[in-house]
Amino acid sequence: MTPALETRNLKKSFGGFLATNDVSLTIAQGARHALIGPNGAGKTTIINLLTGVLAPTAGRVLLHGEDITALSVHARVGKGLSRTFQINQLFGDFTPLDSIMLAISERQRRGGKGLVALASQKDLIEESAALLESFRLADVMAQPTMLLPYGKQRLLEIALAIATRPRVLLLDEPAAGVPEEERHEVLATVRDLPSDVTVVLIEHDMDLVFSFADRISVLAQGAMFAEGTVDEISKDPGVKSIYLGEDA
Repeated sequence: MTPALETRNLKKSFGGFLATNDVSLTIAQGARHALIGPNGAGKTTIINLLTGVLAPTAGRVLLHGEDITALSVHARVGKGLSRTFQINQLFGDFTPLDSIMLAISERQRRGGKGLVALASQKDLIEESAALLESFRLADVMAQPTMLLPYGKQRLLEIALAIATRPRVLLLDEPAAGVPEEERHEVLATVRDLPSDVTVVLIEHDMDLVFSFADRISVLAQGAMFAEGTVDEISKDPGVKSIYLGEDA
């Protein structure tokens, strides 16, 4: 079966610094794949290369077998590749309902219409409300996003990514900065993402990684260090020494 997402000998240098060094990564269709590594390992650089924020110095990126290396960020979203960010990229003055309606209208090519016009379209409101319900945001859908608890903001960003109906979703540290009392909603939502969406998780929280992933890739100093199942990675002494800690 053709991989959902693949990199071949991907490199990215910034001057004399090699941030990503010959990374070849294969993500199976429908996988729950985690990408981990210590700070500075190159995880965010990889995500930016996959999504088109950065152009590689060398190598290729393939989405369902199609070479997308030269495509723009917007074009990759149109092909079914979406992401979230370490730091929320949300419109604080908009409500969750406003934001989701805009995302769905863009997917449906209804763009260019104002919120007042969109709010008169019953089918759009119904789809938006249903999505917000599934992401545990129905009770706050009419509140300005800036007033939401941080955990709810993280849920909204994931919901916005799902609103584009991606085939592959990249989650960049979805639990980062979320207070402990709000984390259960985020973790449950990540685990309950649609099974037909391939998910790549970049995360430092090993509880989330081990409860979510069916396969894990480990980066170190910009290169692929190890790859395997959760059990294999959790028992790998090299991984323990560079990332999990000797006593993990």
